[in-house]
Amino acid sequence: MKTYTIILLLFCSTNLFGQSAIDRIDLRILENLAAKRSEQQTRVMRIISDANNYVNAAIPAGLFIAGLIDQDKEMRQNAAYIASSTAITALLNFGLKKIFKRPRPFTAHIGFQAVYQPTSYSFPSGHTSASFSTATALSRAYPKWYVIAPSFIWAGTVGYSRMYLGVHNPSDVAAGAILGAGTAFGMGFMKP
Repeated sequence: MKTYTIILLLFCSTNLFGQSAIDRIDLRILENLAAKRSEQQTRVMRIISDANNYVNAAIPAGLFIAGLIDQDKEMRQNAAYIASSTAITALLNFGLKKIFKRPRPFTAHIGFQAVYQPTSYSFPSGHTSASFSTATALSRAYPKWYVIAPSFIWAGTVGYSRMYLGVHNPSDVAAGAILGAGTAFGMGFMKP
């Protein structure tokens, strides 16, 4: 947990000292992604991004319902672990956004165009933190390759979609991934 905190603070410190090397790298990556946008890819990335909250809710809900039907206490406990991990991640994410108040890339960089413009702060990425929290908790509850691989492919794709759409910096996405995974590990005491 100590390493997780140090990494998060390193990402956060870029917001305290103005334009930094990480900020310049973030912008360069975002500009490269924006230059390669196509209408079809943009539509797919928007669908992935918009579906994220439903996926994060459906996974524990599905496990809970299946646990009720099968009278499987362990499955219900896993559902509670995954849901709690994602909920705590959302609360931490909200708090960090209020603390660091990092502007979205389209606000911070004049001339950079996002596909759409959310109004909340940028750091860390809430979509990414939630998807990595769900993926990590699900993978820890069911440590099989056929659970782990799709979970993290989905989470990585959600993070990529946030950069592709121009609504988050790569460092926002990286911090979100660390926050989500770290919270899932931190909530591991809930696992059966």
